[in-house]
Amino acid sequence: MVNKIDVLFVHNNFPGQYKLLVQHLLKLPNFRVFAIGSQTSAEQAGVVIQRYTIDTGELEATHSFARRFDLECRRAEQVIYAANVLKLAGMLPKLIFVHPGWGEALPLRQIFPDARICVYCEFYYHAQGADVGFDPELGKFGVDGLTRIELRNAATLLALADADVGIAPTVWQRSLFPPEFQPKIRVIHDGIDTKKLKPTGSKFTHRQVSRSFQTGDEILTFVARNLEPYRGFHTFMRALPRILAERPNAHVCIAGGTDVSYGSPPAGADNWKTVLVDEIRNRTDLGRVHFLGQLPYEQFIALLRVSRVHTYLTYPFVLSWSVLEALALECIVVASDTPPVREVIQNSENGFLVSFFDPNALADKVIEILAAPDQFSSVKKRARASVIKHYCFKRKSLRQFMKLIKELVPDVALNA
Repeated sequence: MVNKIDVLFVHNNFPGQYKLLVQHLLKLPNFRVFAIGSQTSAEQAGVVIQRYTIDTGELEATHSFARRFDLECRRAEQVIYAANVLKLAGMLPKLIFVHPGWGEALPLRQIFPDARICVYCEFYYHAQGADVGFDPELGKFGVDGLTRIELRNAATLLALADADVGIAPTVWQRSLFPPEFQPKIRVIHDGIDTKKLKPTGSKFTHRQVSRSFQTGDEILTFVARNLEPYRGFHTFMRALPRILAERPNAHVCIAGGTDVSYGSPPAGADNWKTVLVDEIRNRTDLGRVHFLGQLPYEQFIALLRVSRVHTYLTYPFVLSWSVLEALALECIVVASDTPPVREVIQNSENGFLVSFFDPNALADKVIEILAAPDQFSSVKKRARASVIKHYCFKRKSLRQFMKLIKELVPDVALNA
């Protein structure tokens, strides 16, 4: 009889960064997988999940510095209830993986004192030296604003102090955490499914585009969860007038919503898309610029497969999966010369780096590649090879995760 090990994943938007790890553990007969998440969490066959809701209530009476932590504490309270439901159903985790960014980790040590806890160290906020103040166009924060930014770390710090170990997806993201905590944090990327993400000929259709595109067409792509300055949308849009003027057969496909994921909304406008379209309207053939909204994953992959050039721009912030997925699909990627992108892309080797703030430099490189893509075939091959070597889940991340699990729970049989 196989001795079962209970593993609990706690993530506001389960499975989040744990998707591939969860799928692997479900295949092993000696693991039982449980999850706690909010109402946005996905159902996954084989996982016993307990969802929760929170009442944000009235926060006006809470000091502005403490409002985020107030919400995190309310979420932590709901995690207590959800965890107790799972306990009553027989769950007793030996190992917990948790993203601390929403306060969900706060009660876990008290509920499960004997469990080994691994926290996901995605980002540590700084009032200077990272994303804040990076873009002078977006203004400056006063002392109050900078204090609120630093206080965003409260729940993460408490979770990290409680945890047995942390994992960060990149070296740079780990480096943001206080030096005294860094020895506790391993660098293990979530991993990319490079077997699924293979470069093949494809066709892309969309209800808002009157024609279809296929591999070989002159397509420039830009993808972000939401179209905003944090992901360089303003720089990208300002490069389009030159690109489209010099490449009359090119089409631009832009995927992303119009909400705000990071940063602030624009003053005096509904969203950044409206602001930037208005800015370039009189200098650009907008009939060749296609806004696709947020795409289902398979359609997003189909878009990348028809891309001749893919652009990825970001503040010094969390690295997106999309740039690794694009590289795995042998897209020619033109990206911002910012951390942690330069951990992934070596200029002219497996992609190209340009200044985040220079639309002309971006336009120059994109035009060069659009005009003669065959000259960059070796870059495409090295792009995929680099992801397989450093970010493939099965070849790299899985081995690191399994080694970590064996260290935390020595009696677990990983090959059962």
